Amino acid sequence: MGKANKTLITIAVVFLIAFFVPFSLPRVSNGIQEAFLMLNDYAREHVLLCIIPALFIAGAIVVFLNQQAIIKYLGPKAKKWVAYSVASVSGAILAVCSCTILPLFKGIYKRGAGLGPAVAFLYSGPAINVLAIILSYKVFGWQLGVARLGFSLLFAILIGFVMEKLFVKEEAERIGEVNYFEDSGETSFPLKSVTLLIFSLMALLVFLNWAPSNGANRGWDFIYRYKYWLSGFFALISLYAVVKWFRGEPFGDWLGATRDLALQIFPLLFVGVLVAGLLLGRPGFEGLIPSQWVTTLVGGDSLFSTFFASIAGAFMYFATLTEIPIVEGLMGAGMGSGPALALLLAGPSLSLPSMLVIGKELGWKKTVIYVALVVGFSTLAGVLFSLVS
Repeated sequence: MGKANKTLITIAVVFLIAFFVPFSLPRVSNGIQEAFLMLNDYAREHVLLCIIPALFIAGAIVVFLNQQAIIKYLGPKAKKWVAYSVASVSGAILAVCSCTILPLFKGIYKRGAGLGPAVAFLYSGPAINVLAIILSYKVFGWQLGVARLGFSLLFAILIGFVMEKLFVKEEAERIGEVNYFEDSGETSFPLKSVTLLIFSLMALLVFLNWAPSNGANRGWDFIYRYKYWLSGFFALISLYAVVKWFRGEPFGDWLGATRDLALQIFPLLFVGVLVAGLLLGRPGFEGLIPSQWVTTLVGGDSLFSTFFASIAGAFMYFATLTEIPIVEGLMGAGMGSGPALALLLAGPSLSLPSMLVIGKELGWKKTVIYVALVVGFSTLAGVLFSLVS
């Protein structure tokens, strides 16, 4: 299709939207406003302190970290218990949202991590948030807190393992590429210097986004009070590493890789946030879909309400820790413990924006199966929990 025809089709689509969409209806105009307000919140709260540091970490992984180092611990031929342990623990330490984990996932997958460990890392980062587990324990009781922690750890490994087994042929083709397991002649940087840079950048990401525990743990609140001092300390270490080991051409390559990742990820994230805001609105506000519908559908402890809670959670966007007050409000409106657990398991780990980026990286077949596994396992966990609680 020629460029002129594509332009004509775009104009036609815009015309049809302008002609048929009833913008004057309060529900529609409010939904559009919510879409841009959610994008505004996302840009202010998550881009500068979450996504951009994560992009720089991913860029450093792509440029500085030798491919063999990732293949050794996370590659398809690494020992399974090592690969999945490293992936799950690494993701859990970061404790980031479903969008912030994406550049890091993309970075390790491009550098040779196997599909299973990469997916385990992708799930564990948003799902196994230590502070979120503590708050779940405080707000919902120890049963739900322990269940969230246990199922999150289990699902990170199970989902990764199932994905690996389902796509053995595709993975075999990927690892069969030239130089995948051989030295490709890439510039080798000292492992200690690369480790110091990536560790300090990850620490900077973690402390910049450290949230208060609201009294759940005094130690966590102590860290929160000094989060910017800690962030500044690790920023200085990062700067020291750059000046000492990565000046000149390596620094330019790092910026270029970070730029390329940003160009791949940001458009899809922004479109996803706009659509999520349009349909569901920000937490506490309404988009095109009335919040009363959602509250009604997740009420009780039935199989359907648990499944719907998983689906709704998978498509909604939850910033780090915001799932706690949302689930608390829904439980106050009649949501059962099973659907609550399902939402806590599926919600933080997925969102419509993250699905778009994952689809671009893995392809839609793998993405649909990944989403189905998250929703299916979350539903199963919710049903089992409702039976024993």
